[in-house]
Amino acid sequence: MPELTTKIGAYDKGKRTVAVTFISGEIEHKRDVNAVHKDDDSYDKAGTKARVAEVALGVAHKIGLGLITAPAPEPKAPIEDAADSATAE
Repeated sequence: MPELTTKIGAYDKGKRTVAVTFISGEIEHKRDVNAVHKDDDSYDKAGTKARVAEVALGVAHKIGLGLITAPAPEPKAPIEDAADSATAE
């Protein structure tokens, strides 16, 4: 499996998720992960970190299979030459 790092964003109380960025080489995959909560329904930061690690195993596997890839670079628009613009008018 490819080496993968994760960056866990802030907890979203409304959605009960954390935004996570998974990075492997040139591939950057972003998704929300369901947060873990304690018995009193408070946010469990350590539990959520463990949950993100579990999700990361699946993301790494999908990257290894080529199911998650880096987006194709956007094509660059040709640079218009000033002389070409003058003749087009």
